[in-house]
This record gives sequence, C-alpha cells and structure tokens, in this order.
Amino acid sequence: MTGENTAVTKLNEALNDAVKALGVDDIVTEFERPKHEGHGDRAASTAMRIAKKLKANPRDVAQKIIDGLKSDVIEKSEIAGPGFVNVFLSGKFYADAAVDVLRQGKSYGAVNLGNNRRVQVEFVSANPTGPLHIGHGRGAAVGDSVARILKFTGWDVQREYYVNDSGLQITNLGKSTQARYFELLGKDFDFPENGYRGAYLYDIAKEIIALEGDKFLNVPPEESLEYFKKYAADKIMAGIKEDLEHFRVSFDKFFPEGYLHENGLVKSAMNELQANGYAYEQDGALWFKTEDTIGDDNDRVLIRANGIPTYYASDIAYHRDKFITRKFERVIDVWGADHHGYIARMKAAVKAMGKNPDDFIVLLIQLVNLLRDGKIVTMSTRAGEFITLREVLDEAGVDAARFFFLTRRSDSQLDFDLDLAKKEGNDNPVYYVQYAHARISGILREYANRGGTLADDEIAPEVFTNKDARELADSLSRFPDTVKEASEELAPQAITGYVLNLAGVFHSFYNTNRIIDEADEKIRAGRVNLVRAAKIVIAECLDLLGVNAPERM
Repeated sequence: MTGENTAVTKLNEALNDAVKALGVDDIVTEFERPKHEGHGDRAASTAMRIAKKLKANPRDVAQKIIDGLKSDVIEKSEIAGPGFVNVFLSGKFYADAAVDVLRQGKSYGAVNLGNNRRVQVEFVSANPTGPLHIGHGRGAAVGDSVARILKFTGWDVQREYYVNDSGLQITNLGKSTQARYFELLGKDFDFPENGYRGAYLYDIAKEIIALEGDKFLNVPPEESLEYFKKYAADKIMAGIKEDLEHFRVSFDKFFPEGYLHENGLVKSAMNELQANGYAYEQDGALWFKTEDTIGDDNDRVLIRANGIPTYYASDIAYHRDKFITRKFERVIDVWGADHHGYIARMKAAVKAMGKNPDDFIVLLIQLVNLLRDGKIVTMSTRAGEFITLREVLDEAGVDAARFFFLTRRSDSQLDFDLDLAKKEGNDNPVYYVQYAHARISGILREYANRGGTLADDEIAPEVFTNKDARELADSLSRFPDTVKEASEELAPQAITGYVLNLAGVFHSFYNTNRIIDEADEKIRAGRVNLVRAAKIVIAECLDLLGVNAPERM
C-alpha cells in the first residue's frame, strides 16, 4: 500500500510466508515491538495462536516458523517463553526503513484509508455572540488537524462551520448591543437578563453610533432590534473568521442556520419523519420518538405548540442536508463536552434518515484550564470575563497554541501553561520538536557548504551498528502505523506524541554520532541521509498538526 514502510512490510511478509508453509493460510499476522528490552527487536505470538490448529507444541511450531523465516532484514531469530518468536533485525532493515522515507518523500505515511470517500468535518461553529475563547481554539485545532489527517489518508474532506445566525441567543445579542447603544447615548434601557456583558459590545455600539448617529433613539426598540442583531452578529462573525485565518484554520463552507428555515428544509425534514413513523403530533406539538428509537428517557419536542422549531429540529434538518442532499458518506462533528447527552439523539435522527448511525461521529472538546504563573485564570463567558483566543495567540504564538491543544485526547481536560508555551527550551514540547527540524536543516546547510552532495538515497547498513541510529530508523518506520491510528481513531494526539518521541530519538542520535565531521565517507553520507529522512517525517507531522517547521531557530 502506498505510504507504508516497505522494510516493515517485507518483515511481516516473511512471517506470513513461514506460517503459510505450515499449512495455515487463513491467518494474517504481524511482528510487534516487545515490551521488554532483550526480547529481540520484534516478537510474534503466532506459534501459540496456531498450535492448537496444528495439534502441536507451541515451541515446536515456533521453531518451524523460525526455520521458515527467509529474509535479509532479519539477522537472527530465537524462541522465548512458551512459544514467542523473537527476531533481531539486520542493518539492512534499518537502512531500507530510512531509505523508504527518502524515496517516498512527502507521500511517506500517506496510507490510503479513505479511497476518496466524502467526509465532512464540522467544527468550531461558535455562535456569533462574542469573540472566540480558548475552548473554541482547542476545537479549532482538533477539527483542523483531523481534517488534515483524513485528507492525508485518502479522504475527500470538506470543512464546514455552522453559523447559528438565528434563535434566542442572537436575539439576546441584539438586545445587549441595543442596550449598550442607548447607554452610550445617555438613555435608560434595561439590560436583558440573559444578555452578553463583554466589553466588545461597547465597541460595536460605538461603531453603530458612528454610522447611524442617534437615529434609533426615537424608534421603538422592537423595530430597531433586527438591525442591532444583524450588525452585531455580522461584526462578530467577521472577527471570528479573521481569528481563525490567523490560527491557520480555513473552511470550505460557512453554513447559516437561517438557510434551513428560509428554504423550508426544517419543514420537509419534519414531514419526512412523520411519514416514516418517527414523529407524531400531541398537545399541538410535534414529537420525535426518541424513547422508542434509542431508549431515551422520553420523546423530544421538534416543533413547539406555538409553531417554533426547537434546535433539535434544526439540527436534524441540517444533518439531513449533509447526508441526503450533499451525500457525505461520513459526518464528523466537533462539539463541546457539555453536549455529550445530545449525541444519542442525533444518532437516532441519522438512523431515521435511513443512514448508519456509525457514520455520524462526534468528537467532544473538554475544557481548557489556562495557567499563568502556575495559577488557573478564572473565566466566565456570559459575564464577558474571559481570555480570547486572539490574546492567547498574541502571547504564546500560533505554533505553541496548536501544539499544546493537540497534546491530549480532546475529551480529556487540558492545562494550557502560558509560561511554558512562551519558553524557549527543551521542556517546551513544540520548541523541542521545531528545534530538531531546525537543527537538521542546519546540518544539511553546513554539509552543502562543505561541498557535500545528496546524489543518492542509499544508506550503508554499517551506519546501524550504533544503537541510536537503529532507534532513529526504527522510529521512522513507525510513522505509517501512527498515521493509520490517528486517521482511524480521529486522534491528532497520536501524531503529537509520536513526533515528540521522534525528536527525542533524533537528539540522542545527534549527541552520540558525528555526522558531517565523520571521517568515513560512506558512514558520513549514510548519517546525512538518515537525518534527512528524519527531517521529512518531522515536517510532515508538524504539517498534520498545522504547526510550522522552521529551517532556523
């Protein structure tokens, strides 16, 4: 498969050929890295798995497997314990593993899992009622990185932002802006009970005064409310887009909620649910049979008795548009952790559309604790007391923010240490990784300055008599499997953890091996090519995370 490491493939093929030679052709097996040092470079439990089928002692089966292992990437093999097959890899394995990176270049690791199937990733989708905060930033980093990983692994990806431009929250935004407008002009006006108190609304109100003057003072508030709603929402949405662009997050489509209502999509979706027996009318309202469909506590209202659709109805219409109208084969939503209980209801809706609920996936984004001077910064979104994403980016930088957001599972709580993010040192993870890339770049520049050439992609097996060289090549060989895991599990943190480890292995190699100062020309050229391969993989990892790979630091 394209993107895989051929040395690893060759090793596993040798194992499967040996197993098939014993008459077992209905099992596919692979070598794994042993948990304990001294148990070989790779181990397989295959003999114990097939011993019963062969009616033989597992150690005897293991010996037969060893006798059948024919490959130049294996130096020696031995039996361990009840029947493990432990192998020690040859210098050629490590050389081939690194050369594979050089020959495939940026396509290395790009295993084709998607086969160009259409997938949509909808993320951020913050209501345009205020600037993005640090929690939105984590969702943005996760959604964008997931989209990058899926695209890298062969999916046809569309990125979407759902704009909640209607409903109660936008009404409250309009009333809050209206209140600040009247306040600045000296007119008494009650601030809405659930209004937004952030200082940003004063700025928006000042803009309206500059544009319109005091013309709304003598207009009934209910008549001017639509203007305040639209102006404030549009202004905030423009700021959100600007912040996301600065954060290196782009979208293929911004989908306004209003489109669903204006084009009758909510009504048609509700009619379809009724026609298919998933919805019914009672007490003047329309209800979804969530109790029967998913075992919910009770059925859920779709259309209230006053004729106003619930958010659930809008979301059903929206996801019907995704699956049915736009024909996405897979839909991934990135939501805040407080929406956990809503997942089953949306899966019920997907099932009612005749689609597989497993094709609807929700990634939950847990809270972020912002630390400054070792203390948690207290924040309240409703009260307007929060640190905006833009403030974090200005203080810590885009690279550090993205990397830190992606260091842990998205559904686990994250502590974002601003002081560490700004620190230039090895205990700052993003600095540590970027420095590895910059250090390799410096090595290659100096090598070229001394007249060195990169004419071929060969690496002498003798390079790998050194343990750190073997570990570096071995780490490179793991990249395709890491990408598979990140793509299948929608887990950017797999890439972050991998590249941190790879950077550490490179730094160890650098500290124990002369590279361009090595006297032996063959060894020198091989070591240069080995670090070239490491640079390619580090850069690819950083790109999947949306982080820059600097040539100098």
